[in-house]
Amino acid sequence: VQLQASGGGMVQAGGSLTLSCAASGSMHSLPTVAWYRQAPGKQRELVASIISGKIINYGDSVKGRFRISRDNAKNTVFLQMNNLRPGDTAVYYCAADDAEIPFRALGNRWHPIGEIHYSGRGTLVTVSS
Repeated sequence: VQLQASGGGMVQAGGSLTLSCAASGSMHSLPTVAWYRQAPGKQRELVASIISGKIINYGDSVKGRFRISRDNAKNTVFLQMNNLRPGDTAVYYCAADDAEIPFRALGNRWHPIGEIHYSGRGTLVTVSS
């Protein structure tokens, strides 16, 4: 399975972007999909995850501003990002698995319980102040 994130770009603070994660095969066979981001000098963090369209988790820093959704017919998972802040500047990656991988909160971050097997190249989001 190959994943490709797209839709990144440069936007001013307060603006919006929608990222797309496309799968080479059927997205329907990948019940777990997650968006991660990594800023320079920082650890990778979970932004949002969706499991079988039912269970959704958001990182604390994006809750209320970002929305994850999936369209199996288009083999795509979306990340709608609103009210962007300079702190959202990062490379955004999507990852997926053909099993339902639960997540648990440790401190203020979500972590998968188990390995997520597939990931792809990221897309850069730059938010200027």
